[in-house]
Amino acid sequence: MSWESSLEYYRIINETVRETLGGLHSARIEMHSFDFAEIATLQGEGDWEEITKLVIAAALRLEAAGVDLLLMCTNTMHKIAGQVQKDIHVPLLHIADATAEEIKTRGFKRVGLLGTRATMEEDFYIGRLVNTHQLEVITPNERERELVDNVIYDELCRGEVNMSSREKFVGMMRNLAANGAEGIILGCTEIDLLIHQEDIRTPLFDTTAIHARSAARFALELEDSHCS
Repeated sequence: MSWESSLEYYRIINETVRETLGGLHSARIEMHSFDFAEIATLQGEGDWEEITKLVIAAALRLEAAGVDLLLMCTNTMHKIAGQVQKDIHVPLLHIADATAEEIKTRGFKRVGLLGTRATMEEDFYIGRLVNTHQLEVITPNERERELVDNVIYDELCRGEVNMSSREKFVGMMRNLAANGAEGIILGCTEIDLLIHQEDIRTPLFDTTAIHARSAARFALELEDSHCS
């Protein structure tokens, strides 16, 4: 939902299309950008009904513009993915599904998860990984979950990248690995602004990059099928 991560999606999708098709090719993208302050306030108030109305309205405008598939460039907002999909006719590519497929491709079964408190604590995300994809998911302790949430909203969504926060995240990831995590999901689309694979030996699953590349490949395959 923040433009910080939307920028990464736009870059990665276009790079994937160019790498695949070559030359001057780029992606055809329709984008709706929210005022994240409004969304964050509604999240804080727990008003997911209003959030759902706003997202569905945006999704319908994008569908009317002729898109073939839809992305929500965020992990937390997938709390309402099912409701959004019911109101549109094009596929909504779920970020947890794309991430889970990448994890299973690596042969991993047990993963750690970092994200907003909603992503780490509610069933909409972990439940999908566990029940749909048969993965085991572990999360940091309550104090660490609060820290992760604060860094996301108070720093990363504002474009702030602090070394002290990076060190704390690395410590948490090491704890997850010590508790059996074979890999760690960066389950917020802003965390990749702070943490990179060179920061830790444990394999990282960057949901921003995974979701964006998956969408680009899906769109390219869809275009091929329309042309054939």
